[in-house]
Amino acid sequence: MVDVSSKPQTLRTAEAESSVRLTPAILRAIRAARRGRSGGKGDPFSVAVIAGIQAAKRTSELIPLCHPIRIESVRIEPAVRGRRAIFRSILATTDRTGIEMESLVAAACAALAFYDMLKSVDRGMVIDGVRLLKKTGGRSGTYIAGRRR
Repeated sequence: MVDVSSKPQTLRTAEAESSVRLTPAILRAIRAARRGRSGGKGDPFSVAVIAGIQAAKRTSELIPLCHPIRIESVRIEPAVRGRRAIFRSILATTDRTGIEMESLVAAACAALAFYDMLKSVDRGMVIDGVRLLKKTGGRSGTYIAGRRR
């Protein structure tokens, strides 16, 4: 692991997202669930949110050499945009190292849980677009996806 003992504790935030390509059958299942006619395991979005939160908290157990950090805030925001389910994770900490990995893991695991909840309807979903959108704090400062330094 990298020695972070001499780094100051600062407020650090990170936002990441993942997406799941939705098939027509999955879109129908989502609409049915919203009308209260879910025949499956339950609400896939609620389960995805919980999975994302749990994953963020366990990142250092999943990613080798990743520092365990105190996570002060986790928010998972699911949305359907066209034929995609988007899972945005927003995390914050005051610590000596960043929170980007926790945000990325949270977004990815939210998508995986969503897939698991709906795979009985259609296994043709594709998880993609796992990416860091923004990070603040620390020595390297602010990063915003798509913005040149």
